[in-house]
Amino acid sequence: MSSVAPDEVERILNKLVDELASIEHARWAHWQAYLHDQGVRREDGSLVLPAELVSRWDRQIATPYEDLSSDEQAADRDQVMKYLPTIKRRLAGG
Repeated sequence: MSSVAPDEVERILNKLVDELASIEHARWAHWQAYLHDQGVRREDGSLVLPAELVSRWDRQIATPYEDLSSDEQAADRDQVMKYLPTIKRRLAGG
């Protein structure tokens, strides 16, 4: 396996950060659209979320990954899978 010059590693990583940030933004935007759809918008533009959803999300926030239910862990893994094609392509030199 040939070694890669440090400046080339830095260039590749910088490009990878931008590509992953684009995926992260799409993931975040999808979540925000879902979140907003769960709430009731008031006349002033504020959003009221159902208490049961807030309670569930508070629990998930406070729970380490390894203590989540198998369905919740699977949902997190599904999100990570969105990043893998980009990482694989970069590791393969693409």
